[in-house]
Amino acid sequence: MRTVEATEADVHPLLNPSNCDELKRFTEAIDAIRSLLDADRGPDDLRHLKKIERWGRFWTVLGYATAWLFPNPLSVFALSFGNLVRWAIMAHHTIHCGYDRVPGVPRRYTSQGFAKGWRRIIDWFDWMVPEAWRHEHNLMHHCRLNEDPGDPDLLEATVEKYGPRPWVARFFLLLMYSVSWKPLYYAPNTLRLYLNAKGRWRGSASREIPLLDPALVNPFHPYGRRVWLKCWLPYVAWKFGVLPALFLPLGPWAWLSVLINTLLAEALTNFHSFMVIVPNHAGDDLCRFDTPIKNGKGEFYLRQILGSVNYRCGGDRNDMLHGWLNYQIEHHVWPDLTLKQYQRAQPLLKALCQEYDVPYIQESVFCRFRKMVAIALGSGKMLRSGHAVVQGRNYPCESL
Repeated sequence: MRTVEATEADVHPLLNPSNCDELKRFTEAIDAIRSLLDADRGPDDLRHLKKIERWGRFWTVLGYATAWLFPNPLSVFALSFGNLVRWAIMAHHTIHCGYDRVPGVPRRYTSQGFAKGWRRIIDWFDWMVPEAWRHEHNLMHHCRLNEDPGDPDLLEATVEKYGPRPWVARFFLLLMYSVSWKPLYYAPNTLRLYLNAKGRWRGSASREIPLLDPALVNPFHPYGRRVWLKCWLPYVAWKFGVLPALFLPLGPWAWLSVLINTLLAEALTNFHSFMVIVPNHAGDDLCRFDTPIKNGKGEFYLRQILGSVNYRCGGDRNDMLHGWLNYQIEHHVWPDLTLKQYQRAQPLLKALCQEYDVPYIQESVFCRFRKMVAIALGSGKMLRSGHAVVQGRNYPCESL
């Protein structure tokens, strides 16, 4: 079940010119689901978000309340999970404008207020600069999903940029990044893309910094200096300096215990987020695209579905453990829904895809993680070009 080498990207029969009427109906059906979801948006969505926020803060408080006793797995998990909730759930969906149109929503839960200014410390203080992550994730990743070039989060293309390496070296890099990908990859890369874009907007003639450029870690280079001052130093000073120091009145053992628990929690939250985020768009059954979208909204919808995968869905506890990234297909079709809207939308979109014979992949996060690892190690290849095998049928690539 592999693709034949060619110059065109994978497509679905709906994109063939002879099926334009069916594609139009499919697109209209997706828009109709969106209209139903929007009509049902209301105060319950905001109450639900606040509940998830309280749960996330509860885990953080529990983590620090026990971290000073001694290094222990409860504190490590609690601190890690609270961190995941702030990024993957709270920041992710508010910065995507998911709550901007909820009636009576406070500004701090909107894309214009969340993590802005001094609220960054309260809402989402992480390695990444919020504005840089918004640019890289909302604009580049979502608008050009699995495109090469175009999508900065396309794992297979990123691995290829490292060049041919032995299997052992690939495995070591994957292991290293899985526990440190936010500071080592995501923070400098999002800031790099944001600064490159700002330079283009201003008409700057300065050299754009590519991925893996040593300048990104050089504190004497303008780009590297920004990475140090905006990403690394503030987070290290706050998370591993100020917060553990608050426990010094309880003695040096308390300080050391908090520091150790915090460091272990940082590694765990990196791995947890890596495990639920990266497999969403990596696997030998997902499509990689060689060209930009040409055929409007219908093609956009199809690409989001063919290039994304869901995990097990349903129930707030399950969804929180997945960082609400188990609704990735729905999220890429409709990036600006609320958390509850994704729970409502998932069975509706899944049924629609079954009706139109559009592949809708949903597997456990562990199964998808294995598929992602195969892509990272080079033993698996994403679908592209030639003839893609979709739901057991060969579909010729004709339209993209």
